[in-house]
Amino acid sequence: MTDFDQQVAYYRYLAKKHGRKILLGAFVLILLLTSVRTVGPEEEGVVLNLGQYSRTVNPGLNFIAPFGIEKMYKIPVQRQLKHEFGFRTTGTSSRSQYSDSDFSIESSMLSGDLNMADVEWVVQYRIENSFQYLFRVKDPERSLRDMAESAMRKSVGDRTVNEVLTVGRQEVATNMEVLLQKLCDEYENGIRIDQVVLQDVNPPALVKPSFNGVNQAQQERETLINQAESEYNSVIPRARGEAKETIQLAEAYALNRVNGATGDAARFEALYTEYIKAPEVTKKRIYLETMERILPKIGNKIIVDEKGNNVLPLLNLGHKAASSK
Repeated sequence: MTDFDQQVAYYRYLAKKHGRKILLGAFVLILLLTSVRTVGPEEEGVVLNLGQYSRTVNPGLNFIAPFGIEKMYKIPVQRQLKHEFGFRTTGTSSRSQYSDSDFSIESSMLSGDLNMADVEWVVQYRIENSFQYLFRVKDPERSLRDMAESAMRKSVGDRTVNEVLTVGRQEVATNMEVLLQKLCDEYENGIRIDQVVLQDVNPPALVKPSFNGVNQAQQERETLINQAESEYNSVIPRARGEAKETIQLAEAYALNRVNGATGDAARFEALYTEYIKAPEVTKKRIYLETMERILPKIGNKIIVDEKGNNVLPLLNLGHKAASSK
């Protein structure tokens, strides 16, 4: 007997002696491979028994009936998912990279004033009911995209193109989010909408230069209006302050003049009362008081008789000079 025949006989002996153990081990291995399933921390498993819903299992190791009797679908219920419209992100390593394909069919929208706008947006959502997600709608992801596109077209169609492109962007996103959630609840697809984000809103490429020119003109107009208001706020208050100051000075001057005139009138009335009582005495007193005020201001004066033309007057000039020294 050759060595080969001896090896064959030996293996036959081992198979005959340990065949049951080998078959049992293989059976157990196949059983484990077909009945043990791992559910991730952000997932839950939906188990079908012969094609019919059986149960929902939590994250971790779970056992199902082997040999295809039961089948499990893993649903990422704790993960935020998203759908992109009008563009596609191909990579997010250090800087987002976008696909060069044309998605204008998704992004072209007709506004309420019959103008076109190119709208790119993102729908962020979560699966909150895995049973409804799997069994209420045939293709939940495709249905969600169709509903999102329909809701966005309705939101844009209710507004003018200027509102969509400028001040009404947030309102469009909010209204679209409410409308899309309402559709999800109506179809019972088990999806909860977290947020709708308008990535970019632009006019069509053919009219974009003209639209940019209009926007630039509007911005320049706003700039000029702000500059005019700033100058107005700078000049008008100062002019009002100066006017108020002038009015106050005029009022003070008028009050001073009125008070002075009132005092002069009162003093004149007092003098007139005294004059009525003793005219000569009053006249003399007024004359003396007047001379008392005037004479100190006129300095040294020599008064001569105008009739003394033929006589050489001798004045005591030396005495006056000495007194002045």
